[in-house]
Amino acid sequence: MSRGGEMVYIPDDSDFSSFRDQCESLEGWHCRYNKAGVTVWSQGQEESCTVQKIKTRISCKDVPAETLYDVLHDTRYRKKWDSNMIETYDIGRLTVNADVGYYSWKCPSPLKNRDFVTLRSWLPLGNDYMIINYSVKHPKYPPRKDFVRAVSLQTGYLIKANGDGACVLYYLTQVDPRGSLPKWVVNRVSQFVAPKAMKKIYKAGLKYPEWKRKHDPGYKPWVYPEQNTLPSVSLAELSVQHADSLENIDETGLTEDHLSTSDHEA
Repeated sequence: MSRGGEMVYIPDDSDFSSFRDQCESLEGWHCRYNKAGVTVWSQGQEESCTVQKIKTRISCKDVPAETLYDVLHDTRYRKKWDSNMIETYDIGRLTVNADVGYYSWKCPSPLKNRDFVTLRSWLPLGNDYMIINYSVKHPKYPPRKDFVRAVSLQTGYLIKANGDGACVLYYLTQVDPRGSLPKWVVNRVSQFVAPKAMKKIYKAGLKYPEWKRKHDPGYKPWVYPEQNTLPSVSLAELSVQHADSLENIDETGLTEDHLSTSDHEA
């Protein structure tokens, strides 16, 4: 997503417009899954075992767009519904609608766990909302020995109001997982992992209002920037995270038989 490949920048209206177009367009996308209100598409070489674009969509009845927007911002609540997450926290604030954060997640065993440092930006547009991110380097948060540092080339959510008290959620991601993954992993993401993740977000949206009433109901720094107490981060402190500068591991020899029963059910 970085312009010119070297400069870190905060996404502007044209970036959000381009992201929205990618979410809503069907041209060049191949449908990989379509069941129970969830659709998954991929874009890229079918034989590629690394970088592909994956796009998912789910219709969320009884969850207003603004509620799902809160769910995706609220890091305290994320711990309640994102069972793949190991750790997430905000590092610092860039502007009223951009920050830098850290996220690590559990990969199915025996794959190594991955983590990211990303620049995230968000834009409310009337009844619709967008959140997008891409990977950056921060000098105080270098790659760790216990994780493979992955690279988000472009990842984000588009939440569209859909009638009274309902919405449609799009999730689009292009991630370099750093390493050559077995093809079964790529297939499993589109056939199993992505649909389940979308259903988890939907369920989280249904439960969020009750949870939030009991946990600082007025605290929403993504809506009220004056509540944000994060330290300021300067763009000059950040640089673009290039995939080719990171460890590249080969996990193609791992077979699906290596997965534990709990991973299949996770």
